[in-house]
Amino acid sequence: MNEEKSRTTMLEGEGWTRQFVACEPRLTEAVEMYNEAGFEVHLEPLPKGTECDTCAGEEDKDECRICFEGFEDQYKIIFTRPKEGEAESEDELF
Repeated sequence: MNEEKSRTTMLEGEGWTRQFVACEPRLTEAVEMYNEAGFEVHLEPLPKGTECDTCAGEEDKDECRICFEGFEDQYKIIFTRPKEGEAESEDELF
């Protein structure tokens, strides 16, 4: 298991859900949106050096990262989880 997958597995074990990868200005917008929606937000750096050896639909391999090559430091992986003490009921809005 590579470093990113083991880190993701550890975070998921703590209740975090991986959302998506973003850079500014969308990164700040997404963090604010998730906070306003009642979520804690955790950002992880996008690992460098992941090989692009996959095709769409091959779930057991790493994600393609060719678009991020050379700019990995500008991107973050967004993880969220409900804030402690926040109800997880969909009925809250009604």
